[in-house]
Formats: sequence, structure tokens, C-alpha cells
Amino acid sequence: MTIKEVKEELKKITTLTDKRWKEFEADERKGVQTAVSQRKKAIIKETEEFERLKAMMSYEKSYWEKGYEMIAGIDEVGRGPLAGPVVAACVVLPKNYQIKGLNDSKKIAKKQHQALYQEIMDHALVVGIGIQESQTIDQLNIYEATKLAMLDALNSIPQPDALLIDAMELPVDLPQEAIIKGDAKSLSIAAASIVAKVTRDQIMTTYSELYPDYHFEKNAGYGTPEHLKALEQHGASPIHRRSFEPIKSMVK
Repeated sequence: MTIKEVKEELKKITTLTDKRWKEFEADERKGVQTAVSQRKKAIIKETEEFERLKAMMSYEKSYWEKGYEMIAGIDEVGRGPLAGPVVAACVVLPKNYQIKGLNDSKKIAKKQHQALYQEIMDHALVVGIGIQESQTIDQLNIYEATKLAMLDALNSIPQPDALLIDAMELPVDLPQEAIIKGDAKSLSIAAASIVAKVTRDQIMTTYSELYPDYHFEKNAGYGTPEHLKALEQHGASPIHRRSFEPIKSMVK
């Protein structure tokens, strides 16, 4: 076989215990040995990813084993920014469905967010979105506004059987589990994290067209040096959170 043909055959091998390895390992051509090494590394990486995703379904699995089918993951994005809404998402993935690379949105390169978001939207059984604007955040507080956004996301979909929520409990009569750092421990919560993140980024990009001085398309409302400088020069916009510092002091 040519080296190109060897590479094609190696793609068909999916485990390190396959008997065909001996044949290729015996081929002394440098190109073949390089291809063998690369394929083995790829299989190890794929296996580790499979096991990681499997571990991230442990919470879901515990509910499936109890007879619950529709397990919703809920997460929010936007508690910390100085401007813009807090956005929550509620996602129910198909049973045992794995999405390669899915993790806490903060651990994933931003350039990967859109592709993961699209796969979630294409394959999720249901997706709900909840949004609470800065005015509500100021009237209540960020914690209560976040809870409202999560409830809005939940109420926008058919009622699931159980909830997995990132570090929060909701006042609903459903089996639920509040999981600290849940977006790194549950696949359903991680999916909700990505949906909420991409949705909020889109909202802030739209706001950047209305209020270009603050560069919301880049900072998403967070207090970057550039954003703080813009606040000093232009004051607060209508979507800035008056209950957050330094805006609170500026308004006074």
C-alpha cells in the first residue's frame, strides 16, 4: 500500500487493541510510522473525550435510571456585566446524546461557541430562553433577576420531568438538583450555558449598534478598561445597570 492508502486504512481503526496495528507497526517507512503514531494519539484523544462526556452525563443518568425522561439543564450568563440583560437557557438533550467539545462556555474558545450552539439547536429536544433586562436587575437584584430569567426559560418549553440547575434552586414543583459549577459537570447544563452565552452575545452586538461608544460587541457589557473609559467620557447608557458600581456612584 502507498502511504496515502495506509492513512486511509488507519482511519478505519478505532481502538488501540485492533489486530491490524501489528501489520502497520512492522512497516519501516517513516511516513507510515508517523501516521501510526498520529492515529494512536487521535484515538487516545477521542477515547478521553468520550469518557469526559460520559462522566458529564452522570447526573442525567441518575434521573433516567429513576424513570425520568425529559431532563432539562438550566444555566445563565450575564450576572457580572455592567450593562445589558441576564440571559438564561433551558435545554433538554436527547437521551445519551453526546456533543464533542461541549463544556462550560467559559472553558471553550469563543470561536467554537457558534458551532456548538448550532449543533445544540439542531439536535436538542427543546430549548427555552429567558431574558431580564437591566431595569429589572436594578429593581430587584441580580440574584432575583437571574431566577426570573431561569423561570422564563423553563416556562417557555413543555414541562420537563426534572431539572439540573447551575448553582440555584427554582420555586417549582419539579425534581431538581442545584449543582455547583454545573456547567462543567452536566452536559445539559453545559448546553444551556452555550445557548445563553451565544444568545446574550448576539443581544449585546445589537446593542452596540445603538450605543457604539461602549463597544458592547467586544466587551459584552463587562467592565473592561475600554468600557470603563467610555463610561467616564459618555456617562451611562439606558442599558447600564444603575445598581452596579461604578455606575451607581456616577448616577448619584
